[in-house]
Amino acid sequence: MSSAQSGRTSFKIDEESFKDIYNQYWEKVFTVCYHNLGDTERAKGMVQEIFKSLWERKDELEITQSVEGYLIRSAKFKVFEFIRNKKIREQHLEQIVYNRIESVNFTENEVMLQNLKDRLTNLIDSLPTQCRRVFKMSREEGLSNKEIASDLLISERAVEYHITKAISSLKSRLTEYSF
Repeated sequence: MSSAQSGRTSFKIDEESFKDIYNQYWEKVFTVCYHNLGDTERAKGMVQEIFKSLWERKDELEITQSVEGYLIRSAKFKVFEFIRNKKIREQHLEQIVYNRIESVNFTENEVMLQNLKDRLTNLIDSLPTQCRRVFKMSREEGLSNKEIASDLLISERAVEYHITKAISSLKSRLTEYSF
């Protein structure tokens, strides 16, 4: 290699100088990549990318520092870029997994809630007529015991009895939904 290639003056890369640079610095560049990654295949791939980029940019690239310094900096940058991108990919993956879990849980909860509503409606509809009427007026229409008693021409005590009976019946028949 000429002194221009190893010194600090600028030079252009041609096929001969590229071969010399590759043979002289491949191992050093590999060592930098491997030391930071601990993965032989990934380090080899990065070294190939660095030298491929060097060759592809040979016509517009002017190295004004030592070739070794340039290649070592390129290797460090490539490793940094890989680690940064890996962290970003991991964060995206975590977010996707979290969103899927939330979506699955939300969907499961929605299904469970709808099942509970359907089951509750069926159980309410199976209550004795007067008990069902009193319970619906209380819970669905929001009427007070006094208003229900007045509308149905029964005592407030009878309203309380029917509501208590309905709640007791529903609780005993909804045990699978207990928390």
